[in-house]
Amino acid sequence: MNAKFQMYVGKNGQFYFRLIAKNGQNVLSSEGYSSKAACKGGVESVKKNAPQDERYQCKEAKSGKHHFVLTAPNGQVIASSQMYASAQTCKQGIEAVKRAAAEADVEDTTG
Repeated sequence: MNAKFQMYVGKNGQFYFRLIAKNGQNVLSSEGYSSKAACKGGVESVKKNAPQDERYQCKEAKSGKHHFVLTAPNGQVIASSQMYASAQTCKQGIEAVKRAAAEADVEDTTG
């Protein structure tokens, strides 16, 4: 399986995307968008910004687990990761997104 961006409609009627790695794991999820066009723009923003180290912020939750966010040049969060056990595995997640975003196709399941 190749990496892919999957666009879908949430239960709240908003549009979302997730980046699914080759191994089938969801490595990045978006915020909700009010339109399909805005969601597609979010996917394009990930593809554009994913290769740039300075666009990632690794954060530690109160639980001690880590996650990262991918930001646009204006600092707005484009998408966020799942939780990771350590800062090291969080960094590995960032590397996985860099690889996956570059080659990922878009699967539109919004109908």
